[in-house]
Amino acid sequence: MQLTGIHHLTAITADAAGNNRFYTDTLGLRRVKKTVNQDDTSAYHLFFADGAGTPGTDITFFDWPAPRERRGTHSISRTGLRVAEDSLDWWATRLSDLGVTTGKLTMLDGRASLDVEDPEGQRLRLVAAPDPAGQPWDQSPVPAPHQIQGLGPITISVPNLAPTQAVLTQVMNMTLVRDYPSPDGQGQVHVFQMGDGGAAAELHVAVQPGLPTAQQGAGGVHHVAFRVPDTAALTGWADRVRGFRVPNSGEVERYYFRSLYFREPGGNLFELATDGPGFDVDEPRETMGQGLSLPPFLEGRRAAIEAGLKPLD
Repeated sequence: MQLTGIHHLTAITADAAGNNRFYTDTLGLRRVKKTVNQDDTSAYHLFFADGAGTPGTDITFFDWPAPRERRGTHSISRTGLRVAEDSLDWWATRLSDLGVTTGKLTMLDGRASLDVEDPEGQRLRLVAAPDPAGQPWDQSPVPAPHQIQGLGPITISVPNLAPTQAVLTQVMNMTLVRDYPSPDGQGQVHVFQMGDGGAAAELHVAVQPGLPTAQQGAGGVHHVAFRVPDTAALTGWADRVRGFRVPNSGEVERYYFRSLYFREPGGNLFELATDGPGFDVDEPRETMGQGLSLPPFLEGRRAAIEAGLKPLD
């Protein structure tokens, strides 16, 4: 059994309209789904991805009125966004012109990288590692050759490697392949890969016992999801997780994909999610993300849900 890569990452915003502008107008991603948090319908759940909403390309946001994240360990601390090998200079110029906070172009773990923060302090990293390439969005303000190709690697911070490593390798069948010094000077980062690896199938674990415990909030990450091909495979993973006596959610129907949730010992929330059926299951691919989509079990409450949501556009 092998996970096949990063599926999506879900973060937190306290400014849905500003968040929507940044990820579409600045980063050039397509909003492929405008829906609500299925467990809290007062909050948007916004999905930004490549032109087709391909699994492995979407960064998503819960819209909660939360204070800013308090940074520290026990957290998902950096989200990689893959771009073409020759795009980082272009991105550095674009982001500087738009007044976006960035670090310096650097080589990190053998890849050219550029650290970026969104207006709420969400920590992103543009990484020159396009394979596999996403599908361009023809309405993006970013030219197709420079568009974001997908997610990865994802970095988590834990105070102790051993218990997290046990879950990653023994339960999730990841392989520890290398390590490198953390660019913030806080500890070592250990690289775990799924299957044949590559940036789209890597989880980087920073061991940082000297940091305080993070407090989740706006500008922070809620969870990271890993890819499984279909529902049969997810059921197999659910059986495996239970077999290791890891507390978990059981299989959850999210309509656009099916999921299983559990926490690794460092406290970070993991999700396993199926590749399908996808974001065009309830609306045409050409127009998906424009209107408010609701899964069937919420459709009867549409009027009340819409009345409680703030305008985005």
